Amino acid sequence: MSGSTKTMGYLTVGALVAVTAYTVALGSSGWLWFGWVVLGLCTLGMLATQDTERPGG
Repeated sequence: MSGSTKTMGYLTVGALVAVTAYTVALGSSGWLWFGWVVLGLCTLGMLATQDTERPGG
């Protein structure tokens, strides 16, 4: 997993925590959840399209 993919994963998890905290404190916001879903899909896309390097191959 490349550094940028790890960073994107951490950002996605952090955003999930932030959106959840916002929802608990101030109420649900559909746009925040929509944004988090888009971010999550982008992260999954990065994971799916990265080149995998196999030792000895």
